[in-house]
Amino acid sequence: MSTSSRKLRIAFIHPDLGIGGAERLVVDAALGLQNLGHSVDIYTSHHDPSHCFEETRDGTLRVHYVVPPFPRSLKGKLHILFAHLRQLHLTQHLMRTSATQYDVFFVDQLSTCIPLLRLLAKKRVVFYCHFPDKLLANGEFVDGNDEAKRRKRKQALLKRVYRFPMDWLEEKTTEQADILLANSQFTARVFNSHFSIPRTPRVVYPGINISAYDVSPNEADPGVLNVLSDRPTLLSLNRFEQKKNAALAVEAFAILRAKIANDEGNRKMRLVVAGGYDPRVTDNINTLDHLVAICKQHSITYHITSPKKTHSSPTSLPPSTAPSPTTATILFLLNFTTSQRSALLTSPHTLALLYTPTNEHFGIGPVEGMVCGLPVLACDSGGPTETVLASPREERTGWLVPPSAESWADALEEIVRLPEDERREIARRARIRARERFGMDKMARDLEEVLQDAVGMGRIRIRVPASVYVFVGMMVALVALVVRFFWTRKDLENVVVCDDTVPE
Repeated sequence: MSTSSRKLRIAFIHPDLGIGGAERLVVDAALGLQNLGHSVDIYTSHHDPSHCFEETRDGTLRVHYVVPPFPRSLKGKLHILFAHLRQLHLTQHLMRTSATQYDVFFVDQLSTCIPLLRLLAKKRVVFYCHFPDKLLANGEFVDGNDEAKRRKRKQALLKRVYRFPMDWLEEKTTEQADILLANSQFTARVFNSHFSIPRTPRVVYPGINISAYDVSPNEADPGVLNVLSDRPTLLSLNRFEQKKNAALAVEAFAILRAKIANDEGNRKMRLVVAGGYDPRVTDNINTLDHLVAICKQHSITYHITSPKKTHSSPTSLPPSTAPSPTTATILFLLNFTTSQRSALLTSPHTLALLYTPTNEHFGIGPVEGMVCGLPVLACDSGGPTETVLASPREERTGWLVPPSAESWADALEEIVRLPEDERREIARRARIRARERFGMDKMARDLEEVLQDAVGMGRIRIRVPASVYVFVGMMVALVALVVRFFWTRKDLENVVVCDDTVPE
């Protein structure tokens, strides 16, 4: 059978299969490749059925949850070190059990496992770069080499010492991938600017499952009824993280309310801020608290709701000031379901999709908004500049605006007062652009070509520097030591597949 027509056995390796843009890409990529006839398995170090995409828990995709012996962090510190150790633990499980049955590996976010997969499994590896981790270590990335260098100089000495081997390991292991991919031209350019790897990643844009938005939501679903309203609605979709800057949407909305106070049709407008919320993550908790504080500052009523249990939360959610989701001026929707997301995006009362991050690496939110015919308001940097057309006006699918609350409020005022004929034209153009360029089928075909290219590269020639193996070997030894003293053999076999209960 020729390589171009061969159906592949593909293993995805992803560190934390929760709710986010990277996770959505992995799920849609796996679904798309599976629909093309390939066999797909996803391996992960964390999968919580109460905080994940439905396809990963309902049996649509085969998910192998290998429970690690390491925490995510130690008192909120050493995140990247433990992330490396968790992936090495996942890799050693894969090596002991099923690595040789696959034709190719698809790895994203963490590259630690790449040299081991190539050396021990003798398989080709494709690495998908969402964004270099070393550029995220100091918080939100600001484009420009000078700014990156300035931030690095401001690091505390201890953190610089800690980050140096982590950053070195990231670059050296990433370089071992047979094919490098990036999620946007922006990410590819930043990759080349900050890594000394003499290769330019191929760009494969994330795609969405367009058919999921063609299905009318079940309005008898209590979860859907709980979030829909006949009031004019602005929608923001993003994880509850500081770097996602949902505060920009809330601040701009507060200014907008004053601008449209005398507008009969819009004065009852509401804002829905929806996204993934993980009670294990301090950043998520602090971000929600900050958004609530902004609401209180502007005397805006709000309601916090979650369709999924947050039983693992060490803290309780802030109390709501509105009695129900439908009466709140701002609704904070934590861990929305697929039905709720689709219902909000396709509701005739939703006027726009607000996408608040700056220098976002790609950003799937604007594509979701466009495929549903919504005007998109996004910041004028990063990936959204490749997905959203802001000019010329006759080709516009959205607005790209500097990240200030005043500028966003002005843009929102223009959006909510759009004439119906112009709104329909924007919706038509947005749908066409999203379907032609950013559909799951296109992404799946692009990835299929890449994976076939990787398999067709033939016999692997190991070119890994000895220093990488020494470093990774030391980490593997640490994994073995921890496992030896803290885990029993029975624990080592504790692998959870998609619909099983996650062990405590």
